[in-house]
Amino acid sequence: MKNITITLPEDTALWLKGQAAKNGCSVSRWIAELLEKTKNREDEYAVAMDAFLSRKPRKLKWVDGRPPPREELHER
Repeated sequence: MKNITITLPEDTALWLKGQAAKNGCSVSRWIAELLEKTKNREDEYAVAMDAFLSRKPRKLKWVDGRPPPREELHER
């Protein structure tokens, strides 16, 4: 584990202590878990994006062999 010091505004520090207390853990543990969740989400997103971008493009099949007009695509 690596120790890091951060500086927060007083009201943010009080809020943070309250959040940690609600979850029954220390401020350090609460922040570590929050950052770990954020990191995992970003990692999952990167994997999903890589998988999507690695797929070959496919040709669209239009109704009646013609693409729909712009107005039809953007009807509300």
